[in-house]
Amino acid sequence: MSAGHPQDTQIRALYARFLAGWNQRSGVTVSSVFADDGEMIDLDGTLRSGRLTIAADMRRLFTEHATPTFVGIVRSVRRLTEGVAVLHAVAGMVPPGSNALEPSLHTVHSLVAVEDDSRWKIAVLQSTPARYGGRADVLAALTAELEAAR
Repeated sequence: MSAGHPQDTQIRALYARFLAGWNQRSGVTVSSVFADDGEMIDLDGTLRSGRLTIAADMRRLFTEHATPTFVGIVRSVRRLTEGVAVLHAVAGMVPPGSNALEPSLHTVHSLVAVEDDSRWKIAVLQSTPARYGGRADVLAALTAELEAAR
């Protein structure tokens, strides 16, 4: 998919809606971007399967915890086959009560999107901690890039 392609724009918007739902602390909004059988794999490896489970778990998480705010940058979107695409992004988090990104919370997002009735939904969203093998310079560069995107 080339930049500016309608599907590229739609899939980037899908990821943006996920981040916005998280930042609004809305389990309904977070889950609304997932396919009915979508899966979400958290930083700690927790697997949430199914849009309704994701909604319930996110509502509980947002009720029980003060969650950080996401800042994300899409690195790429590419078509895998008709109706299936993958998005790669990096994201940082600003902890509650802070004005700065916390580098230990940086993540790499891999998102598989599927088209269903002309609407794109998340089939799988995986968060992987961005540790970069302990290379402080790479982590600092990502932090600077994310700060600039805020």
